[in-house]
Amino acid sequence: MSQNSETPLSSDTIICSNCHSPMPSALRFCRNCGFRLGTSLGDSGQQSGGVYTGSAPLAAPKKRRRFSGMTWIFVGLLVFFVGAAAFTAIINPIRHHNINIAGIKAMVNKSYIGVDGLDTTDKGVTFGSIDAPSGPADKAGLVGGDIITKFDGQDIHDEDQMNDLLVKTPIGKTVDVEYLRDGEKKTTKLTTVSQDDFRRLQKEFDKRPEGKGQFGYDDDESERVQVPGKNVYGVKLNSLLRSRPADIAGIKEGDIVTEFDGVPIRTTDEFLMRIRRALPYSTVKVVVVRDGQELEIPVKMGKQ
Repeated sequence: MSQNSETPLSSDTIICSNCHSPMPSALRFCRNCGFRLGTSLGDSGQQSGGVYTGSAPLAAPKKRRRFSGMTWIFVGLLVFFVGAAAFTAIINPIRHHNINIAGIKAMVNKSYIGVDGLDTTDKGVTFGSIDAPSGPADKAGLVGGDIITKFDGQDIHDEDQMNDLLVKTPIGKTVDVEYLRDGEKKTTKLTTVSQDDFRRLQKEFDKRPEGKGQFGYDDDESERVQVPGKNVYGVKLNSLLRSRPADIAGIKEGDIVTEFDGVPIRTTDEFLMRIRRALPYSTVKVVVVRDGQELEIPVKMGKQ
């Protein structure tokens, strides 16, 4: 019998093949070294006469590790923070969604005056241009650069206040508007419209069958400037496109446009909008200031 096998000493005793200690045959693992009884140190084999040979040694069963109190505290804190983060991730979008819903409702019920946006000035609110033809501001005679100082009897201080008033103003209401143009106080009446009517006006203009007018200048290079010696602003043309309507009509680079087709021009956005509104191939009167002199030049518009 080889040394690597267990030989029974009696019917109820067996020798451990790892540490050679006698153990009761009823045990599965050696009490001394934890080696599995009935298993040799060699490759896997068969039992013969109470001796197992040829099997690789197996480790003793591992004891289950128990967490300490501090470990359980750490696990509890981890679960708490993970749960809090998950709760926040769920609640915040819901709150944000509710805010958006409220904002959408306010936008739907808001009255519109037909301008491209409102900006706060030191005397009220202003805007860059009329947004679409035949809108409330357009019909009221307002143009980009005008400063609204009073709306429906309320003194205007900033754009937030003005937007709040538009939310509270019933759609279709006619209100009194006070505004400044070139430092001069003016008054007009304006009838608000709904968001749907506002969008309809924009859509009709964008799809106008006649198309949009073309002037022939680089609008990115134009700038709003004050006319020398006057409390009037205009749009300075710094770059003209050759052989286009403005160039053909005699408009020069450096000219300051102050009027287009009878409408005062005080901002670059208003000038661009008025050009687009002009009917292609129609002739419009353009007033410019050149070297301190005011010139009136007819321009036959092109088509975009």
